[in-house]
Amino acid sequence: MADGLVIPVVDEGLGNSSYLVDLGGGDAFAVDPPRDLRAVDTAAARRGLRVAAAFDTHLHADFLSGATRLAARDGAAVYGSAAGDREFPHTGLRDGDEVDLGGLTLRAWATPGHTGEHVAYLLLDGTTILGVFTGGSLLVGAAARTDLVSPEQTEPLARAQYASLRRLATLPESTAVWPTHGAGSFCSAPPDTERTTTIGREKATNPLLASPDEDAFVATLQAGLGTFPPYFLRLAEVNRRGPELPPADAGLPALTAEQVMSAAGAEVVDVRPHADYAAGHLPGSLANTLRPVFATWLGWLVRDPATPLIFVRNDDQDPEEIVWQARKVGYDHLAGELTGGVAAWAAAGQPVATIALLEADQVDPARVVDVRQVNEYARGHLPASHNIELGALPGADLPGGPLVTMCGHGERATTAASLLEREGHHDVAVLTAGAEEWAEATGTSLEVAP
Repeated sequence: MADGLVIPVVDEGLGNSSYLVDLGGGDAFAVDPPRDLRAVDTAAARRGLRVAAAFDTHLHADFLSGATRLAARDGAAVYGSAAGDREFPHTGLRDGDEVDLGGLTLRAWATPGHTGEHVAYLLLDGTTILGVFTGGSLLVGAAARTDLVSPEQTEPLARAQYASLRRLATLPESTAVWPTHGAGSFCSAPPDTERTTTIGREKATNPLLASPDEDAFVATLQAGLGTFPPYFLRLAEVNRRGPELPPADAGLPALTAEQVMSAAGAEVVDVRPHADYAAGHLPGSLANTLRPVFATWLGWLVRDPATPLIFVRNDDQDPEEIVWQARKVGYDHLAGELTGGVAAWAAAGQPVATIALLEADQVDPARVVDVRQVNEYARGHLPASHNIELGALPGADLPGGPLVTMCGHGERATTAASLLEREGHHDVAVLTAGAEEWAEATGTSLEVAP
């Protein structure tokens, strides 16, 4: 019934979906739009739509909302939970409130759990429920985490999440479910790559909905909580106050090597592929390859969003992509980019550092620091290797002597090597193979967690 009406706009890097809903006559509304509106704009333009309203399901912790930007730029009306206490112009909705959208209606349902002020939105055509935008409540095979407010609130919010999921499960089984968080989001850990579902499917397959009681639900939900980037603890408040409108210019100022050298307090972020970084880079620079998850690792490893950022890129890497990936998680102090890259740095007489890249048969597993997430490591790792997640690596207690970092494909391992280099570890190399590739190349079985 909602085919073609609801248009998902997926951010693969953050693991989230926003949605455009075609209201007819050229108007649309958006649910959980991100500050980086490029994909939303493309989807709207493809269908000749203007975004007339924006609805946020909750105060997002993993990205800055684009609702205020849509309001300022396009005149969109903004809606959100009245319990969110937002400090910018918007219409606050309480449980049961409805918004007439000219033929379609959105009805707010209070569904606390992921956050205390969370709401879901039922999309109705007359009295017929077409679907529900569930934000961070009911997900595909999961529910979003409840530990982003405070340790003291984690269990109470988990119990609220139980009640919210039970409420959503009372909807007709044919009801479409359109979650915001999905596979790849650190707000959740759904096992399915599907990003939308139905109430009936979730009742049949979601392990949390199969919990026999509230205590079992809470135990299951909390057992699945892994680590998350530290910026998750501050973005919700930024979204409550209202994100600042980003500068109109999406470019990066050109900087000479001399200007980079004199940029006090700046962080140099090298976004080139990991092999290029290994072949030569500015000493102390942070390796973070420009890829879909770039924003997550930028926010995880550059703790202070006020830090001026200077980028090193290849000519074929899009500076606009760098800018928006940084801005969508709240990094606006973009000082510029090194003109001419590493070659210009070397031409200015400055030192260039390198990192060795090793093949599977060149490493001693006991020297390996595996920087994947704990759950990745548990599924299969090199015997005797050490697991320290990338986000926990700065300042970690490490074995003495030469070290080899590894991950799944080399990007995180190179980031890890760059972090170790700046901490004074000079005998560091990167294993280019993942765990399965190492096992195949060496004929050695991986260890798995019991």
